[in-house]
Amino acid sequence: MRLALFDLDNTLLAGDSDHAWGEFLCQRGLVDTDSYRARNDAFYQDYLAGALDVQAYQNFCQELLGRSEMAQLEQWHAEFMRDHIEPIVLAKGEALVRQHHQAGDRVVIITATNRFITGPIAQRLGVDTLLATECEMQDGRYTGRLTDVPCFQEGKVTRIERWLLENDQSLDDSYFYSDSRNDLPLLERVSHPVAVDPDPTLREIAQQRGWNIISLR
Repeated sequence: MRLALFDLDNTLLAGDSDHAWGEFLCQRGLVDTDSYRARNDAFYQDYLAGALDVQAYQNFCQELLGRSEMAQLEQWHAEFMRDHIEPIVLAKGEALVRQHHQAGDRVVIITATNRFITGPIAQRLGVDTLLATECEMQDGRYTGRLTDVPCFQEGKVTRIERWLLENDQSLDDSYFYSDSRNDLPLLERVSHPVAVDPDPTLREIAQQRGWNIISLR
């Protein structure tokens, strides 16, 4: 079965769900707004520059998960989906996902953003298979720690290679859609790399290598 891999943030969404979750927390007064926003913005700039310390960022963004009850987190996430995610779901992205489903392809979202944030978004987009940065849970609560290799840069290759072995799949005739320079390691591994509304670095590389460049905006 042919694979169609999709990045999530700024690819199927017209924005970054990880950064948007931080904004949601600030707007609701659930964190110290000024200091949290400053750190959230700084981490996002590091991400855009391809220089994110992913472990430090996950320690930062998962701290709230580790001290909150699950019922409260689920309520906040439902509000986050309504107010921050629905407005940035890209209709052309949904159509492209449907196109691959209709072609009989296996559709996978592979994202650096953690599963708490992205699980409901993948469901909303009709994608059953999600590879994301994994949050540890004990006794029904998040611990604030990771349980696996972060699904970021080379980590995406590590995670997809393991998934391929576990699911008897291959990257033969595979697609990967992404906007980000951070996804170059995986884009270089698939048969059909597609740059989606790419950042300047990825656009330049895609043009040099003759990769397909599309817009879903």
